Amino acid sequence: MDHIELGSTGIRVSRLCLGGMSFGERSEDFHQWTLDYESSKGMISYAYDAGINFIDTANGYSHGTSEKFIGRALKELGIAREDVVLASKVYFNEGRLSREAILREIDGTLERLGTDYLDLYQIHRFDYGTPIEETMGALDELVESGKVRAIGASAMYGYQFHNMQICADERGWTRFSTMQNHYNLLYREDERELIPICRQYGVSLIPYSPLASGHLANPVWETGSDRSRTDGVRRDKYDRAKDNDMEVVSRVKEVADRCDVTMAEVALAWHFSKGVAAPIVGGSKISHLRDALRALELRLRPDDVRYLEEPYRAHEVVGALPPPE
Repeated sequence: MDHIELGSTGIRVSRLCLGGMSFGERSEDFHQWTLDYESSKGMISYAYDAGINFIDTANGYSHGTSEKFIGRALKELGIAREDVVLASKVYFNEGRLSREAILREIDGTLERLGTDYLDLYQIHRFDYGTPIEETMGALDELVESGKVRAIGASAMYGYQFHNMQICADERGWTRFSTMQNHYNLLYREDERELIPICRQYGVSLIPYSPLASGHLANPVWETGSDRSRTDGVRRDKYDRAKDNDMEVVSRVKEVADRCDVTMAEVALAWHFSKGVAAPIVGGSKISHLRDALRALELRLRPDDVRYLEEPYRAHEVVGALPPPE
């Protein structure tokens, strides 16, 4: 397994990150397709044995039970804390990104994960209701205290990310080192501004939904899986551009057939061709992880990349939150 540094943090991670959204107790008001504890533990064990040392979750995933499952599994599997890079997120909670909320939520995350520090703490969205100075100052406090090693951001507009980096620089605070953005062959809007800004600051890209919630892994739009049937967020993210997206999906299938690989391998290999550090892969089956691992060996030709990208048309923004009305 190859490794890469996150920004200039000195933290080295596997080229794939295991996503924790698939782990946790099922609920009607969050996700009805998550894995129970034993299945989650099996996925974590398989990923670690395959060389994946990077795990991402969030305080709100399955109401905190994703973090609990991960912490418990690492302990029961006997995986040393220093051998994994743990990342979590804050925003979808009371107080959003206020100082009070950040200082409260980090303690809850650490307790659920069963650790006294987090390698990477990310803001899950941009908070219009809290001054960025308050948010960046609180995050810097966590780094200075040793509770957090590095900080990152997630889906937002480019100008918001740029302003937060400037705020940190002007006050000598910790900068963001990673960006967990919405990025895949079906959604490339961040190529306009956010990704160039990340490049300017030497920020590592660790995109979520690299397979577009499974759409890039199957030649048909609806598969009949639990997630396909019950995940309203998935529908909101992709169904509005279904016709154009299916043009891209068809090309992924063509390239996969020609290369004698799976569609998931092609979709993930595209990320590496674009300079992504570590796409976040989830899934509910070991076979999903096998496909992701095989993608590390696939090198797409430049003409393949152009062919995959050619049908794409501008999409409505999905991920970054609009200003409150």
